[in-house]
Amino acid sequence: MHSSSLFSFGGRYPIITCRVSSPPSPPVVASLPLPPSSSSDSLACSLQCPHFQSCSGCTQEFNLHRPDVVDEASGFFKRYGVEDFTFDSCRLWGWRCRAKLAVRGSSDNALIGLYQEGTHTVVDIPECKSHHPNINAAIELLREGIKVFDVVPFDEDQGTGDLRYVQMAVTTHSTNLRAPERYKNGKVQVSLVWNSRNERSHNADKLQALSSYLWRKGGPNSKFHLIHSVWANFQTSTNNIIFGNRWRHLLGERDFWEHVGGIDISLDPSSFGQANTRAFDSLLWKLHKYVPGGSSVADLYAGAGVIGLSLATSRKCSSVKCIEVNKEARLSFEKTIQRLPNSLNCSISWHHADASVNPLSWIIGSDVVVVDPPRRGLDASLRQMLESVPSIEKRMRSKSPSSSSNEKEEKRPWILRAKELSIQAGNKLTPEENNTLPQRLIYISCGWESFKEDCKSLLSSRAWELEKAHGFNFFPGTDRYQFIETFTCILYCKNIIHAYFTIGVFSIEVLAVFKRRVPMKKKKKSGIRKVGIKKVRAPK
Repeated sequence: MHSSSLFSFGGRYPIITCRVSSPPSPPVVASLPLPPSSSSDSLACSLQCPHFQSCSGCTQEFNLHRPDVVDEASGFFKRYGVEDFTFDSCRLWGWRCRAKLAVRGSSDNALIGLYQEGTHTVVDIPECKSHHPNINAAIELLREGIKVFDVVPFDEDQGTGDLRYVQMAVTTHSTNLRAPERYKNGKVQVSLVWNSRNERSHNADKLQALSSYLWRKGGPNSKFHLIHSVWANFQTSTNNIIFGNRWRHLLGERDFWEHVGGIDISLDPSSFGQANTRAFDSLLWKLHKYVPGGSSVADLYAGAGVIGLSLATSRKCSSVKCIEVNKEARLSFEKTIQRLPNSLNCSISWHHADASVNPLSWIIGSDVVVVDPPRRGLDASLRQMLESVPSIEKRMRSKSPSSSSNEKEEKRPWILRAKELSIQAGNKLTPEENNTLPQRLIYISCGWESFKEDCKSLLSSRAWELEKAHGFNFFPGTDRYQFIETFTCILYCKNIIHAYFTIGVFSIEVLAVFKRRVPMKKKKKSGIRKVGIKKVRAPK
């Protein structure tokens, strides 16, 4: 059950849209008055989780609908001229559709959960209020299987045991169900991180028995179809890295699909995926409004290209170019483009390359640039290039048409490597060549502090003005000290840059809007000077 409302708090408070989804027990629908929140409102939107005191996953117990960071974000944007910052609280319970959990303890008493803060002691978190309910159900089924087949949880001190970690990912994409029923009936992809080199190791029989048990009890022939598929990842490293390099599909559907931003996207177990599927979908639809139809888009730090491909479909882009340094994202991109509409008249490409190396070569000819940097923020070379766009534009205009039209053989090694590993798709195989610079930038960040520095730097270059900002509650129950990728913004520039960014280590995602600063033209002297009340023409 959901209630949704929109509040405007004038010049002092941001606008808040609250979509409150009550926890399974007890059912509560919060009614949100104007802030400051009263004690009853705080309780209505409280976490209500018995693990809060010991689990490190959540750090905010009350007022999930309005994290403290909303005020900080509102103040920051207001200092740069944005008075109408808005915030969508999104789903407050059962929002997490992707979870990585440690498995410790014993086969009779398996602990499946997160580390206690500052330790490597695992806190068991059955019926977690943040997890999608079907993740909680799959965890209990896994716990049963561990006990039945005497699967030994990993011992970090000794490096022994069978099962180290488990990743649970929910797909809510099912065309057999009506849209309102798809979320609650999501299927769980289970990835078992096995303490061995491969499927032929000494404990392989336990892996086979456990995966078969999960499929028999939770597969399509069970009373309740819960499990989408079962995968194994093999890891023997002594460091804290969860996944090894070797994956194997064991049972169920091989391809994992989700529907966000108007497109079907494919995600392998090793792929990065947003934990809050619904909030990400809401943000994408808001982002679409700031990208003009028919635009040419360059998507830097693109991953599997979800944002770029979503724009290609919804905004009927003329071209979309995705740049990503991780070559493992290529497979998901290839699968996703196979489900794009056949009628899409767009040139689509994916390039394995470092966007920080000669970034101008990747954005030239684009109307819109999407930037999704890691938590440290924009690479210095890219930020400096964006700040220099006006001067670059001026230099390009000063070149003679004849010099710009001379074609030269491409010899830059990073461009040649990217071409070798690139993927071309779409009905329009080659985009129109031009030397224009982007009109919009979409900036995605996973670090609030780094974003603020990037934002201040862009604004101080006097090439940009901040125009709009919107917030999305991606990680209810968290605060600035625990997580990254929790505060996302989209920045819109009227003439050059539109930026979408995740402001990390907070619990909300923000959509902000930039526009290009237009320099004032100097007025020409009229040749007349004033003397008292008479006008006398100046001598030549």
